[in-house]
Amino acid sequence: MSLFDAVVQGIIQGLTEFLPVSSSGHLSLYQHFTGNNGEGALLFSAVLHLGTLVAVFIAFRKDIMELIKELGNICSDIFKWKFTLKDMNPQRRMIVMIIVSCLCLAPFAVFKDWFESIGEDNSIFAEGLCFLYTAAILFMSDRCTKGNKKAGDIKLKDSVTVGLFQGVALLPGVSRSGSTISAGLFSGFSRETSVKYSFILGIPVILLSCLLEVAKYIKGVMTSNVEVEKVGIANCAVGFVVAAIVGVLAIKLVSWLVKSDKFKVFSYYTFVLGTIVLVIAFIEFCMGHPISF
Repeated sequence: MSLFDAVVQGIIQGLTEFLPVSSSGHLSLYQHFTGNNGEGALLFSAVLHLGTLVAVFIAFRKDIMELIKELGNICSDIFKWKFTLKDMNPQRRMIVMIIVSCLCLAPFAVFKDWFESIGEDNSIFAEGLCFLYTAAILFMSDRCTKGNKKAGDIKLKDSVTVGLFQGVALLPGVSRSGSTISAGLFSGFSRETSVKYSFILGIPVILLSCLLEVAKYIKGVMTSNVEVEKVGIANCAVGFVVAAIVGVLAIKLVSWLVKSDKFKVFSYYTFVLGTIVLVIAFIEFCMGHPISF
């Protein structure tokens, strides 16, 4: 992997992790056409995810600090046997609802290997279909009635809805941020609450993705003797910084577009991209081998 590849993938990850266009789908396409795949790509992907995790902490530092303080209060209440789910303040309710949304990922763990195989095979047909699915939910969510639910108004069914949409987003080509923001809008969240809930919900999900990718990389190294030098410390550092900086800018862009009712622009983009990917997949099928650059 060259330094140029590290910068490009850092930009792709930073943008597409938060823009509702699917980071896994775009990275899968880039690695498909450039040959930057294999075990080394797993470690680099984990580093990029850490960069976007830093971006979330920077963009929502005030909200996250409030949630961390409330989490401390929750732990204290549990220790003192005073914890209750009645009359929760907005911060406590948001923490509980985020936990519920994360737990909804559990049923999708059964399909983990299948999801991964889609992104690692030699065909991009499935990615094309997933981009079209993303386009559909983005378009519908932008046209739904505007809600006004704040963090303190989120109900259990709302968090389950967001969690299930997030589970489907494990497929490459289905946007996690697009799915969760859309699910929030479908559930009657205000535009601001949908964005905030989606990105803060991404913290444990991104962290889990990092751990899984590192674990898979280590397993690959132990079984196939892959050298760490193939990734390169410099490439990892550059990719991390680029992903973090671009991620912060992407979060601000998404927040502005959602609030200004211009969210549907991403549905047009993913529809066009999905169509192009399907055409290329058909051409590759006829050729009998992937197109590479």
